Amino acid sequence: MRVFKYLVLAGLIGTAVSAQAAPVTYQLDPGHTMVLFTWNHFGYSNPTANLGLGEGTLVFDEQHPNNSSVQVTLPLANLDTHVPALDKHLKEADFFDADKFSTVTFKSTKVQSLGGHKFKVTGDLSVHGVTKSVVLDATLNKVGPHPMMKVQAIGFDATATINRKDFGVGAYVPAVSNEIKIRITTEGSVPKAGAAK
Repeated sequence: MRVFKYLVLAGLIGTAVSAQAAPVTYQLDPGHTMVLFTWNHFGYSNPTANLGLGEGTLVFDEQHPNNSSVQVTLPLANLDTHVPALDKHLKEADFFDADKFSTVTFKSTKVQSLGGHKFKVTGDLSVHGVTKSVVLDATLNKVGPHPMMKVQAIGFDATATINRKDFGVGAYVPAVSNEIKIRITTEGSVPKAGAAK
């Protein structure tokens, strides 16, 4: 009988460890996400715009980080430079052509753990109807129970540099820089049971 109890206990512990090690799916929070891109304007200034987040899902495998993945949708309707006239111009045909290409998307194809909470995230970035592979340099800020939301949460920062001409968005190059610097900060959480998606 005692042996049976030990076997049951061992089975329960093994199940708990397996559950803990399983990949966790997080819904990214638009209210705590910024997708900022910066360019140089005729050498005089370096404006920044926020694409914001429509929706995003991050699957993070803490035990095997290379099995993790992320995908996001960024509606151009959310684009915000804090200058309404510039917002309007960036959505016009010589830049994003938002009437025709209404979203920017990213879907990871590979996650490489570099140790020390650092990762290389390779994925397909689609802008202006063109899809190219890009690499994000990502840092895990924190993962664990959120003290206010009472759910499992995660936070990342990431950076990348792309050339906008590669995506067919080449107006005013080189006076307005071809090189675009991207900085992302995001939080996500495990949806509560029964919560609307």
